[in-house]
Amino acid sequence: MAKRNIVVIGASLGGLEAFKKLVSGLPADIGASIFLVWHISPNAEGVLPGVLGELTDLTVVHADHGDLIRPNRIYVARPDHHLLVDDRHVHVTRGPKENRFRPAIDPLFRSAAYAFGSRVIGIVLSGALDDGTAGLWSIKRCGGIAIAQDPDDAEMPSMPKNAIREVAIDYIVPVSEMAALLVKLCNETVEIGTRLDKEELGQLEAEVRVAADQNRLDIDIPQYGEMSKLSCPECQGVLTLLKDGSLSRYRCHTGHAFSPETLLEAIAEKIESNLFAALRGVDEHVILLNHMGDHFAEANYRADAARYFRKAREAEQRVALIRNAIRASADIEVIRTSEERL
Repeated sequence: MAKRNIVVIGASLGGLEAFKKLVSGLPADIGASIFLVWHISPNAEGVLPGVLGELTDLTVVHADHGDLIRPNRIYVARPDHHLLVDDRHVHVTRGPKENRFRPAIDPLFRSAAYAFGSRVIGIVLSGALDDGTAGLWSIKRCGGIAIAQDPDDAEMPSMPKNAIREVAIDYIVPVSEMAALLVKLCNETVEIGTRLDKEELGQLEAEVRVAADQNRLDIDIPQYGEMSKLSCPECQGVLTLLKDGSLSRYRCHTGHAFSPETLLEAIAEKIESNLFAALRGVDEHVILLNHMGDHFAEANYRADAARYFRKAREAEQRVALIRNAIRASADIEVIRTSEERL
């Protein structure tokens, strides 16, 4: 038996206020080790430890690679670095991005589930899309507790909504009630062990190793899923379709990982980028055709000039088609964003 004393928390948009409210209610003697991942820009100044440290008597620090895991301490992921744990230490790595973020929530959640099993409490707070859902599924599969912020309480409800839809959540509560809930749960004792079979355990270990930036040539992710017809938006590698129960996600052989929603967003951005590149190319084509038409007109080669001007007009029609395609892709993005906020 052991205490349920490993708490992992993830948030994105709207997460700062949620973190502040949650941390301010935690007692200094909670007896748990707490790990936070917040989606921020890789070049951002890591202000979270300082902000949260003003609100609690718990020790709040940026995680350093190799730190011993200590109770009554909050470890915060550094910008542009994944935060992972083993059974004794903290790991800070620059492994492949997951759901287009580093730090990402899922790698922390998986590493905690693998190392501590039923001792883990996982919490998904405010944020867009669905990072944290797959990791929370792993926590539940390993016997841990899953908590989601009440979507009506979240500034951006998408992350908790997705977690609630895909994972058997134990508690759905507003942030104002989470501190008291954590105090209660961290005082409970649980049996140590794992519910995973050999293949599930092997997959979980492999994905933790990927996030830890270990040699991926030694990690055979495709054996745990099936090859898809999709390519990775980050590196163009073939994506393997992985299943966590009914939950689908994708990972390439270099390690980048995507939920279906995040992959859809990445592909949409790539389409828009390619359309603008095509627009630039056709614009340059029109400019050059008109320049050559002017040149032949000045030289009194009227037939040649007319031919180049005609081709320029035809190319301008293609410009209009591409611009319409770009507008259509923007309309799709507006619809997706509006749906997220519902």
